[in-house]
Amino acid sequence: MEKCTCQIGERGVALITLSNPPMNAFDEEMLLALEETVRRIGVDSACKVAVITGEGPVFIVGADVNRVLEVRTFEDGIAATSRAQGIMNLIENSKKPFIAAINGLALGGGTELAMACHLRVAGDQAQMGLPEIMLGIIPAFGGTQRMARLLGPARALEYMLTGKFIDMKEAERVGLVNRVVPHADMLAEAMKLARSIASKGQLAVRAVVEAVMTGGRLSMGEGLALESELFGKLASSEDKEEGIRAFLEKRKPVFNDR
Repeated sequence: MEKCTCQIGERGVALITLSNPPMNAFDEEMLLALEETVRRIGVDSACKVAVITGEGPVFIVGADVNRVLEVRTFEDGIAATSRAQGIMNLIENSKKPFIAAINGLALGGGTELAMACHLRVAGDQAQMGLPEIMLGIIPAFGGTQRMARLLGPARALEYMLTGKFIDMKEAERVGLVNRVVPHADMLAEAMKLARSIASKGQLAVRAVVEAVMTGGRLSMGEGLALESELFGKLASSEDKEEGIRAFLEKRKPVFNDR
């Protein structure tokens, strides 16, 4: 059974499904398959937006605890977490938007994967959390850094120090997810969002992603300079001409990503 499948469908939206029953725990095989898929999407011109979800009733419950138990040295800990962090960074640093479609329980590495995505849509029955503290360890797939940046240090510390499970009403309120929808509608809603983004000019889409994600790690002045540079690159594009003409002519634009 494949632990990571990818299908590219309507409007260039890729659906990535992670599967490792019964709880969709990350193991080395799944992580490597996810990495290969993300790299392939990055260079596939047919793919514009990617949606990541879990097979069955669970999104991802984190790393396989039996594998974690085998990590007993400092060097092994560095190696295990660095590889996983690199995969999460690939997703976050992609100029193609990634959307987490959170179909169920998303704990530890599941929440870390969701936070590495650019947008998050969740079913109302899902739960999230970073409960590693209960195992005597810490989130180390990027969770300590991304949650603090998303929610602020105090709230992130509360969640990580207590190991609290976060229901979707609270997750939406604090900004951990973009939207919460009925469980049965979750994947359809995520795909609808992805198709909406895919219908836009992809030069501009990727520029927005780069401006926000890269700019967020820069000073305000450096971020503004990046914003101007990206706008300058779009100034002579065919998509910019088409977008403005379509607006003036009161019609839908037809973008060719040039």
